[in-house]
Amino acid sequence: MSNIPIITVDGPSGTGKGTICSYLAEWLHWHFLDSGALYRVLALAAEKQGIDKDDDVALEQLAENLNVEFKVAEAGSLVNVLLDGEYVTEEIRTETCGNAASIIAPIATVRKALLARQRAFHQTPGLIADGRDMGTVVFPDATLKIYLTASAEERAKRRYKQLKEKGISANLRGLSADIAERDERDSTRSISPLKPAEDAIVIDTSKLDINTVVANISELVCKRIPGLPKTGG
Repeated sequence: MSNIPIITVDGPSGTGKGTICSYLAEWLHWHFLDSGALYRVLALAAEKQGIDKDDDVALEQLAENLNVEFKVAEAGSLVNVLLDGEYVTEEIRTETCGNAASIIAPIATVRKALLARQRAFHQTPGLIADGRDMGTVVFPDATLKIYLTASAEERAKRRYKQLKEKGISANLRGLSADIAERDERDSTRSISPLKPAEDAIVIDTSKLDINTVVANISELVCKRIPGLPKTGG
């Protein structure tokens, strides 16, 4: 398996990870893993099967056999998520599912089971892994590790724009405070803290448009992995 390339893209939300990863997956025709969505999928699967959120044993078994797929419709688009062959992309994005996922996520046995499940995505011809600890914990021997970052203020502006486009009211100052608080919590937690791998290439996207970031990362990919086209276009 070590000869199957892996590109990890880590970083906090709002840095462009999802867009970049969907672009890479579409360009290279590789497998895709959205690690953050796995906990939401697990929470949804538990609800559908009537499993309590405090039933560690049942949750562990469910995590080990979680039948989840990620499909990129087109470069730069939202990645579709399937549970047992059914699309659940919208269902896992609800507030209820997010809260359930946050309850399940700290359970050590669940995290261990999902770690194995994440590594099972490592298949030929290659894998694009989007998350927060892909390069540090899940795939420490990845072929190329990217860490995207951006200021909390810029990420809040991006989130504010997304919400407004969906017709959802939002407060920019509140979003910025929430993002800064989450960054602090994620970077100081004892299990898999949010941080760049020592050998990761860090890119600050605060003042970069998505096309520039895509071009920069595409160049890095081509340099690291021989035999690929020079661009993804």
